[in-house]
Parts: sequence; C-alpha cells; structure tokens
Amino acid sequence: MDHFLDKSHGKFGFAADVEPALRITPGTGERIGFETSDAVYAQLHDVKDLAKVTVGINPVTGPVYVEGAMPGDALAVTIHEIRLKEHGWSVSLPGSGALQHLMGDEVFTRRVPIDEAGVHVTDRHTFDARPMIGCIGTAPAEGANSTIMPSTPQGGNMDVTECKPGSTVYLPVMVEGAYLSIGDIHAIMAEGESSFVAIEAEGIAVVSIDVVPGLTLRAPRVETADEWIFVGLGDPVQESIQRGYEDMFNFLVEDNGWTKGDAYAVMSAVGHSRLGGPTGSGEPDPLHPFEAIGAVTIHRLAKSVL
Repeated sequence: MDHFLDKSHGKFGFAADVEPALRITPGTGERIGFETSDAVYAQLHDVKDLAKVTVGINPVTGPVYVEGAMPGDALAVTIHEIRLKEHGWSVSLPGSGALQHLMGDEVFTRRVPIDEAGVHVTDRHTFDARPMIGCIGTAPAEGANSTIMPSTPQGGNMDVTECKPGSTVYLPVMVEGAYLSIGDIHAIMAEGESSFVAIEAEGIAVVSIDVVPGLTLRAPRVETADEWIFVGLGDPVQESIQRGYEDMFNFLVEDNGWTKGDAYAVMSAVGHSRLGGPTGSGEPDPLHPFEAIGAVTIHRLAKSVL
C-alpha cells in the first residue's frame, strides 16, 4: 500500500462537507488501504440489546478527494485485495431481513473464526473466504447519503458480491473531488443477503483509483474479468429490475454501437439478473423496523458477447 487510512477515519455518511482524509492523483496506480470497523457487532455480541448499542452501524472510511474528478465523470475503483482479520460476525437484528419473523425479537450473535482453512460459520461448516466490499460510494451533490440504506446512484450499502478483488467498481462523480469512502467488508455473503447482515468482518480493502472523464452513470456498475454488471436501483424491486436492464441495453446500443434489435435479442438470450443486496432505494423512517428484503438487483453480461 502507498497510503493507509485506518478505521479512525470512519464516518456515518457519504458527504462532501467534511475534510478529506486523503487527497490523491488518479491514474498513478497508487494503492490505498481502507481499514473498516466491526465495532458495532462486537458490542452487540456483548450486550445483546440494540437499545444498549452506542456504536454506529456501517461506518465508511474516508473520504478520499480525487484530484481532477468533476461532476459528470465516473470513478473507476479497482479492488486489488481484501485483507481479513481473525474473525467475523453473524448477527440477527430484530426487525430486519427476510428471516425477521422466524428469528424473533431476541438478538442473535455468533463470533465466526477466520483462518487459513476458511470461514468457520458453524462447528461443521467451514467455507472458503469470499471477501467483498459491502459499502462503497461517492458523495452526493448536496447533503449526505446513508451508509445503511437506501442505496443511491452514488453507491452506498449495495452489498453486491462482485465488489471483490479483481473487480473495478464505477461510481458517478457528483461533486468536485468525488469524495470516495469504503466500509462494511464481508468475509462471505450469499447473494440476496437473506439476513441483512452477512458474515461481517473487519479488514482492509486495497484499491487504486482512476477517473473516466465524461462517463455519466445513473447507477453504479462493476467490471470483472469476464462480465459487465449493472446495478439496478428502484422501489419496488420490479423498478430496480427494469432500470438495470435499461442500463445494460443502453450500454450495448449507445456505448457499443449495437442495433436495438441485436441488443434486445442478445439480452433475451444471455443477459442474466439476480438479487444483489437488500438495501433498496427507499429511505427508512424510522430505521427500526424497516423493510430490507432484496431490492438491489444486478444484471450480468458476459464480455465475450461484445
């Protein structure tokens, strides 16, 4: 790493009205380490009562001011590695997630060891780690975006499994400098995140940053070695699905010069979609209880068809 931002730089919002933790020049290949925090889960494990928790949920580390990034551009954030620490957490938050009625009102917590063998989710189940960034985003043009929900065009708590090492995440720039922040590392997460809380883990995400001038995005997108992934945001989830498909269609027709007929036919054949994270695009009021069940969608297109 060329730069390291420890978790003391954690904040509970994406905003441009704070002093940047770091200023960088994009396109240099310099690698920045963002350390994230799991303090809320550790405290919840001790007190077993949401009302007694004094630590905020989902802090994001940053922000990073990117020189030359201007509204109408996009950030390209390449994830090089995610370094996990020695344990993670499985937690049930009463009133949240698709299993809330089955888990009941009691807080469930489990400390999950992580070592070279994998992620020890139970005494019988050890899975290979699949670390990912749950919360990544830039600042909005005005005010602040939540680090919990909703997800926004600038990113946020999307909980998309493809935000992993080897991927590049593209985010809209809404303010000069972009103000990138990263948090909420997961050791492993099932697509759709049934519980609203994956196997959360403290760690360090190591990334580099580029600016793509004039790339105007209405939602984040992710590039892997083999696929382009378009994040759908909407409420209800059917709107999220439609928007994700529209972005894929426009990518083929407007950015790659395809005919509408070719784009339509190919998407019908190999344009796959599935649930991303559960944070959706609706603002909760109040925060607890809230509906957080599968409202972010992702839409995948193999690069081989381009």
